[in-house]
Amino acid sequence: MSTSTASAGSPATGRRGLGWSLALLAMAQLTFSLDLNIVFVALPEIGAELGFSDQTLQWVVGAYAVFAGGFLLLGGRAADLLGRRRMFVLALALYAVASLAGGLAGSPAVIIAARAVQGVGGALLLPATLSLVNTLFEEGPRRNRALAVWGGAGASGLTVGALLGGVLTEAFGWPAVFFVNVPLAGLIAVAALLVMPRDLAEPGRRRFDLPGALTATGGATLLVFVLVQGPETGWSSPGILIAAVLSVLLLAAFALLETRSADPLLPPRLLRNRSLLAGVTVTFVYMGTFGALPYFLTVFFQRVHGFSALQTGLAFLVPSVAIALGTQLGERMTTRLGARNTLLTGFGLGVLGTVALALGFAGGSGYLVTVPGLVVSGVGQGIAWTAMWIATATGVADREQGVASGMASTTLNLGNAIGLAVLIAIANSGTSITGGSFTAVLLAAASMLAGALVSLALPRRPAVAPARR
Repeated sequence: MSTSTASAGSPATGRRGLGWSLALLAMAQLTFSLDLNIVFVALPEIGAELGFSDQTLQWVVGAYAVFAGGFLLLGGRAADLLGRRRMFVLALALYAVASLAGGLAGSPAVIIAARAVQGVGGALLLPATLSLVNTLFEEGPRRNRALAVWGGAGASGLTVGALLGGVLTEAFGWPAVFFVNVPLAGLIAVAALLVMPRDLAEPGRRRFDLPGALTATGGATLLVFVLVQGPETGWSSPGILIAAVLSVLLLAAFALLETRSADPLLPPRLLRNRSLLAGVTVTFVYMGTFGALPYFLTVFFQRVHGFSALQTGLAFLVPSVAIALGTQLGERMTTRLGARNTLLTGFGLGVLGTVALALGFAGGSGYLVTVPGLVVSGVGQGIAWTAMWIATATGVADREQGVASGMASTTLNLGNAIGLAVLIAIANSGTSITGGSFTAVLLAAASMLAGALVSLALPRRPAVAPARR
């Protein structure tokens, strides 16, 4: 049996109902994005209190990344087939339980396991949230405005997470960065049951592609594991090589299965959608460049300037405001100029701002020297964030918005894992923290040009909207 969320034209989704639904979707996206960076500033305290070694501490972040990246495509298809609201609520409940376990953890094994379950919850949540936005609001200006609200919450959350992590760690200790998710996720889930339209059964029967789900999830999870763990244990270590080979075999089996399945996990026809393909490629570049900057900023503030967790969090206020402004500009620009020109503008500003930011890293300059770069780069980041999600949803039918969102979310996660792995390796090869970070951030700026080049593949004019079903 398959289900779908009520369309925007149904009685269940009047103007007030849509407004409340969008508010909940934005809050959920903020919660998801916060958790990507909220633990960074708390890592030293977590490591010291729970007895992590230098080699295992990175798995507090890595476990989340591995399982989130591996389950995103499955989460997107599950939203299409099992119901978007249903998966949205289930993901939030899973997120809340895992966060509670993480805050109560008394050993490295427990907190890593909790982060892994959080990752699965995040993999179910992100595509469900995005596909709900794309199905509740019809393609065009209304969806663009909704994506700007949703995107503003998500993009700002990437940097607000560092701020909130610093405040909570300073005031209440590291468990607070986990406990804060419990009431947030719980309240959003309960409210969603009250105000969001119920999932409606679709005509016809669609089967769940279990072989495709197993091979895609297994292959993607192993691939992210290789990317996260490879820099730590060495790319030629036996465990990494075995995982890499298994990942290739599973992903190859997935590709073969999809060509023979009657109702594939990833319908091949989606690969003919030019806007979707360009959009998912842009998400990869985006998180490998813009998405890597908070890590280097955190290292720069704490290890070079000696900022406390609270001071580090406050330092992220400037880029947070700039990103939020950029997301709103991105919606207006996309509606008037199209996703192609808007992405070119966003990445262009990103290059200029990130180069200026890199210059602020040189010689351990003070915080005020980095502010112009933070502002310009942040505005560009926000513009690109909104435009790329609009591009990935363009020309996709409602019944496949979940899997399209899963595709974009998967490349987003892979881009972050690969970008961080490469840039951290480059930074660590430098003769000093400032010198290595300067080189890595400058390379991130140069790599943003790839995002602009990919954006040129987008259609000059928006595609005709598909049927709602």
